[in-house]
Amino acid sequence: MNSAGNLPEPELRDEELGEEEIVDRIFEAIIDQRLPPGTKLSEAALCEAFGVGRMRIRQSLLLLSSRQVVELMPNRGAFVASPTAEQAREVFEARLMIEPNAARLAVERATDDDLTILRQHLEMEHDAHRSTKRRESIRLSGHFHVLVAQIAGNSVAHRMVKELVTRTSLIIGLFGSPGVSNCRDEDHDDIFGAFRSRDGELAGKLMTSHLTHIRDHLELGGPGEAPSDLVAIFRR
Repeated sequence: MNSAGNLPEPELRDEELGEEEIVDRIFEAIIDQRLPPGTKLSEAALCEAFGVGRMRIRQSLLLLSSRQVVELMPNRGAFVASPTAEQAREVFEARLMIEPNAARLAVERATDDDLTILRQHLEMEHDAHRSTKRRESIRLSGHFHVLVAQIAGNSVAHRMVKELVTRTSLIIGLFGSPGVSNCRDEDHDDIFGAFRSRDGELAGKLMTSHLTHIRDHLELGGPGEAPSDLVAIFRR
């Protein structure tokens, strides 16, 4: 115990992880659906998993809370957000406002290198689907949308899409049918086809149809999976 009589701090690594790296790894676990909605994010377990002190974990949880993927409950702690049906509708409403326009801009601004990156990304998506690597498929499917927003060249839209994709993974974890992932593989192929033909209007329409399909195949109700072992998830 320390001098205050509390439980000992975890053994710290030589080089502590920064808040943003911790945030990114928790984001990734949520996107992968390894952290279902409602999972309690124990400070002690996260300290052990990441090998950092409580202050760094608390700062990371505050960042995640500001991005609405973690809920901080007074006297109870931090939990992975559990969106309501109304919040789910709002997330898709926001995505439908942002992403079709981002797709149009991305088509206009995409370089040959950008098209190569998208093509290589789609190849990884196909490989993940063929290998039935569900977590990898979910992660890559969400990242396709982030890449499109990045190519659009608007840093604000890029950050918003990244956060909305993460919140969508929470929503699918809560409301999706068994086996449902973020995206249909062929939809991304069609959107990429619009990039190759330099048809921004088509890309926007396809993105609208794609997001509408995901939204319309959610089943409201039903809790997430049982809480996960945080140390096992994050320890390397």
